[in-house]
Formats: sequence, structure tokens, C-alpha cells
Amino acid sequence: MELCRISFLLFWAFQLVYAQQTTDPNEVDALKKIIIHWNLSGKLNLTTDPCSQNASWAPDNANPHVACDCTGNTCHITHLKIYALDIFGEIPKELFLLKELMDLDLGQNVLSGPLPAEIGQLSKMQYLSLGINNLTGPVPPELGNLNKLISLSFSSNNFNGTLPTQLGMLTYLQQLYIDSSGVSGPIPQELANLKALQILWASDNGFTGMLPEFFGTLTELKDLRLQGTSLEGPIPRSFGALTKLENLRIGDLSKEDSTLDFLENQTSLSILSLRNCQVSGEIPERIGTFAKLQYLDLSFNKLTGQIPSSFQKFSLLQNLYLGNNSLSGDLPSNIISPKLIALDVSFNPISGNLPPNFAKVGFSMNVLGTSINANSLLDRKAIGMLQCLQNECTNQVQASSFSIKCGGMEQTSSSGIKFDNDSESLGAASLYTNSNDQWAVSNTGNFISNPNGPQYIVTTETQITNTLDSELYKTARISPSSLRYYGLGLENGKYNVELHFAEITMDDSQSWKGLGRRLFDIYIQGERVVQDFNIQKEAGGSKRALIKTFEANVTNTIIEIHFFWAGKGTCCIPFQSTYGPLVSAVHVYQASNAGFSAKRDKKRVGKLVGIAVGSAAGFLIMSSIFYLWWINDKSGHMQVHTDSPRKG
Repeated sequence: MELCRISFLLFWAFQLVYAQQTTDPNEVDALKKIIIHWNLSGKLNLTTDPCSQNASWAPDNANPHVACDCTGNTCHITHLKIYALDIFGEIPKELFLLKELMDLDLGQNVLSGPLPAEIGQLSKMQYLSLGINNLTGPVPPELGNLNKLISLSFSSNNFNGTLPTQLGMLTYLQQLYIDSSGVSGPIPQELANLKALQILWASDNGFTGMLPEFFGTLTELKDLRLQGTSLEGPIPRSFGALTKLENLRIGDLSKEDSTLDFLENQTSLSILSLRNCQVSGEIPERIGTFAKLQYLDLSFNKLTGQIPSSFQKFSLLQNLYLGNNSLSGDLPSNIISPKLIALDVSFNPISGNLPPNFAKVGFSMNVLGTSINANSLLDRKAIGMLQCLQNECTNQVQASSFSIKCGGMEQTSSSGIKFDNDSESLGAASLYTNSNDQWAVSNTGNFISNPNGPQYIVTTETQITNTLDSELYKTARISPSSLRYYGLGLENGKYNVELHFAEITMDDSQSWKGLGRRLFDIYIQGERVVQDFNIQKEAGGSKRALIKTFEANVTNTIIEIHFFWAGKGTCCIPFQSTYGPLVSAVHVYQASNAGFSAKRDKKRVGKLVGIAVGSAAGFLIMSSIFYLWWINDKSGHMQVHTDSPRKG
């Protein structure tokens, strides 16, 4: 009996000693100083040992979160998460005293200043996340010392300079997120050593030089994103070895043309976007055999030939974008596969008839700028519009102005201008004409990961400053790719194009939510008038009105205003898929000075003919639009405006 009692006491004594295991005092002191530096005492109050299993910060889902390794006589801090808590200021030197850190997550805060070289002392680090902050200076080469890293993120920051070649030493790295980080220059050849890499997000950076051939040797890649850079083509044939790719997004390449020859055995692809890449040649039939493909965007390229008949066999494809190419021939009759919800073939010399099931509920289609036969349409009003525009609208009084409340209901401004209702719900590939045929709006593109669903209109209840017309800016149209407004039946002459903007989605607060950047280009009559337009920057903040005015010549009764996303700007602040053009209102009016010559513009002369058909459940179904641009020269008529936007 006495022996049992002694054993029992010894057991509890052992348990008590184990329970009283304490954290390395140097680490405790460092953590306390970090808490004070980032003003976190209200969320991380160290009244108990930081490695206590009963502490509020111990669970994996806690934020802040501290976890430890207590297998020895002393506990060591191995995990530190301070995520999306708007901590600000520089990274304190005490952080680098936590030598046992394996997982550090400081993402979605407002950290500023440089990333200290001492980061290289945390040699046991496996997961390092610094994304969405305001860090500046060069990316420290000492990151290369963290040779156990599996995941590294410093996306959405304001670093400068080139990527350090030492990143090539991270041979265990599987995930690298450096999009919108601010880096520039050539992509280091040393990154060819990252043979374990599965995810590389590198869009919206100032990378220069050729698209690296060595990417084709990173055969574990599943997700590669390179949009909105200054890289040059072509897409290397070596990319054909990337057979594990599930998500490939390359965009906005310049100089040399690319082909689709590298697409051979990428049968795991679910998302393929090669938008605005100077891709020429024909579309290979084999792409139609990629059975997992759900999203395919080959728009704004130089593709020729016919749409492959194999595209009728897609079983999972939901979005197909082939607009702004030189594709010809007829649409395959069964191209609207069972799951397809958006088809864009606009600005191609495609002819023939509409597919038999073009009017299915929930489907949107854009055939603007094609020669597709509209005889099958039954919409009398639309056919009347077609006939009017074929004759340059000579059977109606020509207008000298039009005004549109983008994404909102009709409104009269404080100066007496009536802005027309533009609240129609557009699909991912559609066109809408207003009731009096004075203007039309066309949208193409899809926000792939938007948590709010397929929305192309944004609203706010916040008052808009810097204007007497706050209500005019509380709604806006947005687009993930291409948004065009057309003025129809205008008198020829010189016009003022007044574009109204207010950033109502991105914040300018002191929070991490205020770190987003929206950039897009503006074209008027086919000429780029603004590159990398940043509403928030020019207006001096978000929720502030901004008006930009341009001059344009109308020579064929039509004006085109094109808002184009060129892959730049942050993607995911304050939520995923926050990017692309945004416009609040359009006001176009004839200039008062009447000295404009009626000489036809040889670059842009043509006719717009449009038909839009509505469908059940309130979805707009785009039926048939003819938009032909001709060059008036001695060699005869040549169709133009099917190339990608000019870079000049």
C-alpha cells in the first residue's frame, strides 16, 4: 500500500515538473518587446508563459498565435502568427532572437521599412509570409540562407531592385508568392535550381528581358502566373515539359510572337490564360482534348485560322475567350458545350450562323465585330437598330452628345446633365444597348476567384468627396478584362470625352485594406490615351471624385471608349479578384469650336451594327453584333482592330 502511494506521488511530481516547463527566458523577453513594439498587449498579454498550452493564443486557429516545441528541458517558440491585425512600423530586431522559428506569418498588416538582413539568421524557417505589407528597399539576399523554406511570400509590397540570385539556394521551396512586390529587372537564372517549386505567382512586377527558358525545367509547377510584367516573348517551347500545370496565366508579353506549340500534354490544366501575349498561328486541335479545362482565355492575340472543331467536346469548360484575334470561318455548331456560360469571339472575321442553343438561360455571348449571320434573331427592335446602323443611322436624328451613369440608375447632375440608366446586369461576355439606341456597352472577362460571385457592378453608401454629385459616383461598372462604351449615331465632328471616376472598392485607410492598387489603360477611338491609370492616386484618395477629359474625332457616327486591364495592379486587396477597369460615368458632347475637318480618319473608319437579345430570368443574352472597321485606301477595304492593344 505504501509503495503505491509513493509511486502515485512521484507520478504527480513528474507531471508537475513537466507542466512547469518554461520558455527560454531570452525568447520570452524578445516576444514581450515585440508585443510592445507592435502595440499588441491587448491581444497577446503575457501574464502566463508564452508556451502554456492553456493560453488563448495556443490553438492553431488563434490570431495572434504562438506555438512552441517543448520536447527538451526548455520550450522554444516555433510558430508566430500576427495576421491581418494592422500592426505597423518596422520589423523589430528582437524578432530575430527567436532562433527556433519555423513558421512566421506577418501577412496583411502595414509593416514598413526594409526587411532586415537579420532575417537570414532564422535558419530553421520553413514557412515565411510577409505578403500585403508596405515593406520597402531591396529584397535581402540573406533570404537565401533559409534553405529549409517550403513557402515564401512577400507579395504586395513596395520593394525595389532585382530579385536576389541567392533565392536559387532555396531548393526545398514549393511555393513562391512575389506578385506586386515591386521587384524589377531580369528574372535570375539561379531560380532554375528551384526544382521542387509547385506554385509561382510573379505577376505585376517590372521584370524585363525574355520569358525565361529555364521555367520549362521546373517540372513540378502546378500554378504559374506571369501577367502585367515587361517580359518579352516568345513563350519557350520548353514549357511543353510542364505537364503538371493546373493553372497557367501568362499575359502582356511584348516583341516576338509566340505560338501555342508548347501546349502538348498539359491535360491537367483547369485554367489557361494566355491573354495579350502576341500569340500567332492557329489554335491546335489538341487543346480541345484537355478534359479538365474550365477557363480558357486566348484573347487579344494574333491567332488565325478556324476555331478547332474539338472545342465542341469540352465537358467542363465554363468560360471561353477568343476575342480580338484574326480567327475566321464559321463557329462550330456545338461550341456551346453543356457547362459553358460565357463565349467571346468579338473582333474576329468570323462568319456563319449563331449556334442553335445561343439563347440558353444563364449563357452570355459577345460577337461584336464579327460577320455572324443575324437572320435567326426574332428581336424586332434589335433588327431595326441593325438596319439603322448599316446606313449610318440616316433614318434618325443624329445626336451630338450622350451621358451614361455606369452601373446605376438614371440621374440628373447638379449642372442639369441627364445621365442614362446603365444598371443592366451584364454577363461575362455580353453587350447591351440602351432603349433609344444612343449608346452601347460591351463587357468581356471573368473574375475567376471573386468571393462575391460574378459581379460587374460595384456600389457604395459612402459619401463621395470632391464633387457636388456624390450620387453619380456611388455605382460603377468594373471588368476583369475589357469594358467598352460606344456612342452611336453621332454627328461627325470633334467631341469632348468626359470620364468620371471614384475608387469605391479599394480603401485608402491606414489598414492593410488600404494597400491595394488598381491600374488599367484607357483607349479612345483605338488610341491609348492613358497607361497604368490609377484612380486613387490621381484623385488623392478613395471615395473622391475625379474627372478626366479628352478630345476625340468622330468621322463615322460612332465613338469607342475602351477600358483595358493589362495585368497590372494588386489582385487581392481588400479581397480576391479586386482589379481591372472601373468607371463611374461617361459624358460625351460635341466641342464648341467648329473647326473640325470632316476628312475621314484612315486608321479608324467603319460601321457598328448591334443586336442584343434579352433572355429568361433577367439574364442578358448577347445575340449578334456586327462591327466592321475599314481602311479607306487604294488597295481596297481591309478589316482592322482585331489586334491586341498597341504598346506604344
